[in-house]
Amino acid sequence: MILFLKKTGRHFALGCTFAIALAAASPTVLVADDDIPALSGRDRVSRAISSEINIAIEEGTKTFLRLSPMGATVLDAPAALAGEDADTKFDDFSPAPLKQARAKLAVYADQLSALGAQSQSRAEATNAQVMARIFRYFAGVPGIDYGFIEPYFGHLPYALPQISGAAIEFPKVMTSQQRVTSAEDAETYLKRLRAFYPSFRSLFNKLNADGELGVRPPKAVINGAIGALKRFITPAPAENPLVVEFRKKLDKIEGLSDEERDELEARATKLVTDEVYPAYRALLAKANIMAVEPSPHDGVWAQPGGEAFYAAALKFQGDTDLSPDDVHQIGLKEVERITGEMAKGLADIGEAPKPGESVGQVMARLGEDPRYHFPDTEEGRAELLELLRTQVEAVIELAPSYFATVPPQPVEVRRIPVFSQDGEAGGFYTQPSFDGTRPGIYWINLRDMTAWPRWALPTLTYHEAVPGHHFQISINQNLSDLPFLRRAAPFNAFVEGWALYAEQLAYEMGLYEADPLGNLGRLQDELFRAVRLVVDTGLHHKRWTREKAINYMYNVTGTALSEVTAEIERYMAWPGQATGYKLGMIKIQSLRAMAARELGDKFDLKAFHDEVLLGGAVPMAVLEDNIKTWIAEQK
Repeated sequence: MILFLKKTGRHFALGCTFAIALAAASPTVLVADDDIPALSGRDRVSRAISSEINIAIEEGTKTFLRLSPMGATVLDAPAALAGEDADTKFDDFSPAPLKQARAKLAVYADQLSALGAQSQSRAEATNAQVMARIFRYFAGVPGIDYGFIEPYFGHLPYALPQISGAAIEFPKVMTSQQRVTSAEDAETYLKRLRAFYPSFRSLFNKLNADGELGVRPPKAVINGAIGALKRFITPAPAENPLVVEFRKKLDKIEGLSDEERDELEARATKLVTDEVYPAYRALLAKANIMAVEPSPHDGVWAQPGGEAFYAAALKFQGDTDLSPDDVHQIGLKEVERITGEMAKGLADIGEAPKPGESVGQVMARLGEDPRYHFPDTEEGRAELLELLRTQVEAVIELAPSYFATVPPQPVEVRRIPVFSQDGEAGGFYTQPSFDGTRPGIYWINLRDMTAWPRWALPTLTYHEAVPGHHFQISINQNLSDLPFLRRAAPFNAFVEGWALYAEQLAYEMGLYEADPLGNLGRLQDELFRAVRLVVDTGLHHKRWTREKAINYMYNVTGTALSEVTAEIERYMAWPGQATGYKLGMIKIQSLRAMAARELGDKFDLKAFHDEVLLGGAVPMAVLEDNIKTWIAEQK
């Protein structure tokens, strides 16, 4: 292969075998010996290091994507990396291959760290170090064999959680992210339906193996999973989303006759009846057995090696070297600061807390006021979704004044599927496909309409869609010079920190100018993220109970109890992740303040946003280094 460095603007990018097989594998180029210029010893060493870096990146990427075919579909990975038949498979959760793949990823991470330290190119060294960090993330917590690995969630301690995993994610990915645009795609979809049972059987084996290691999920986690399993198989097979959404996709395929569509739909219904539902029933039976003797504790500290698990989770998910106690204290201080701002805002609209009443109690009262609620009907849900679309359009119209780079990918607003909504967060985002055929999706949970007073919605939009996750993730995908996994990098503090920073940016864009109650909603959401620092460390380090965490979050924030309960149970299943939001936001804000201070009149907010986003999602230490270099260049 010919290796080359290409300069794009001020960013250097590696072109190589892995450059990156995004559409197809790069062809091998043969060059006659006489045409190769003589290289110095240093150049030969540099080229050898580059080659080794590229090989380690490519092989590590293949290792991960072939461990997780569903992850490959989520990430829209090219067949050259994921394998030609990835879209027909589900993940194999069997303990042995999972352990083997994790060990390989750890080796590739060590190789890249060593090679990055030897590289003479700053861009190449950064690339190697960032990819090493990604592979370490997917290798999971050293010495902990229980749990499983997901493309974004990383190492989760429980193989059957209520917020993700096979039972929740497989149907969601197939209905919203697997491509069905041709008759051939339809056959691929049907092949994947046949793969449900073998994958669930491997998950069954993993649950047994984890049980032998002493893992007992908390009661709320396993009961949440049981609820999701039951809801999924409640409809008749023909009415299951796997069939209903498949038919909708078939109706859009040109050239198919009605008879062909009917036949494909009938085959899907039979597979759901004969393969999918039996797989779910078997898993449900296993979950019911596990529910007989759950963990008496709610934090991961109670699991084997649980304290080490949380230390690693906090380091990766919060991207911090701070101790759990330090993070807890930062959370308490931020709660105090934001609560003070909210008290002033409430006084300004004539809703100052009464004697003995907390800010959270006032917000809870406002949240329960029927004047701000949508009807708890399908018409009310449709009206809410349309309001979110209007908010998205308003941001996109203003964006060029604050961003030099605006992603071209569209974003759609959708409701979280009913079968999984009870265990899901209030809202989240799924990325567009790399080829642009699938939009970014902003999902909202409409299980409890009282959880969404009108004034609470703008901030969710600015976080999950624009200028939050959709801008950052879509721009990241467009950085075609980066290795594939860097274009979908799971750096939680960067990704969630940006989305929380985007909420504050929306305030600066004037989007709350005529909406003081909406601005209180923004502050309430920021308070929510500060509280997360307190309750996550409380659950997993200070050994709080679920009930204590729920009461603290509800009393401080005033968020609907149904929402708070789902959130706390999410943190129980996903240790550390909730800390990334506030820690990431604090870091981005501090870097912006540093740049504005150092550059004075030369500071350009649009250029700063480019500098943050056009380098891709990275560890916070790398972002800080990038911003300092940019400041020096501007000077």
